Amino acid sequence: MGALQSLPAQQTYIDLAEKTGFSCEQIRVLHKRFKQLSHNEETLRRDDFYEIPDLECNPIRSEIIGAFFDRRNFKQSVDGTVEEISFEEFLVVMSHFRPPPLDMTEEQRENVRREKLRFLFNMHDTDNDGTITLEEYRHVVEELLSRSGALEKETAKSIADAAMLEVASISMGHMEPDEFYEGITFEHFLKLLKDFEIETRMNIRFLNMDTITLCK
Repeated sequence: MGALQSLPAQQTYIDLAEKTGFSCEQIRVLHKRFKQLSHNEETLRRDDFYEIPDLECNPIRSEIIGAFFDRRNFKQSVDGTVEEISFEEFLVVMSHFRPPPLDMTEEQRENVRREKLRFLFNMHDTDNDGTITLEEYRHVVEELLSRSGALEKETAKSIADAAMLEVASISMGHMEPDEFYEGITFEHFLKLLKDFEIETRMNIRFLNMDTITLCK
């Protein structure tokens, strides 16, 4: 990514646009913010994210930051984590927060939905064992409800608590006494969140920009 050392060339913008779905103008804006966060360096480190004021009080700050350094989110079919990320990797992770285009087919929309939910699942499956705990699921539900803007935080928390208990009763109610509960798998996660409109709720504002507005 040597072409990104100062300002990406137009062809590089076009290549990144095809890979991420962002427009060249959106990539230009994100590149400027990347350079601000990295203090004009070519890579971002975790400490750079911990300096972002808007993330300071976020209850899942560590999960959000971790997602940017998780190889599973780079669309490369590899596992593990990295210590620093390039602008291209930053952009690929940011693309998970883009709302889907209006002209998508149902199949394309479903693929986007699955990709977004996989990203959300990975964010909480920090040990990469293919499952998340009931408490982690409760955090997911609370975050999604809170982002809708239609519910007070305490109301969202109460609904999330109820959702967690419902999943617990379904998941563990049919278990034998000597069976061990292994957690929620991704396929189970998909079914549990089938009624959530993840496409419009999954956005971030901690880069001093609203990705819903940015990506229109």
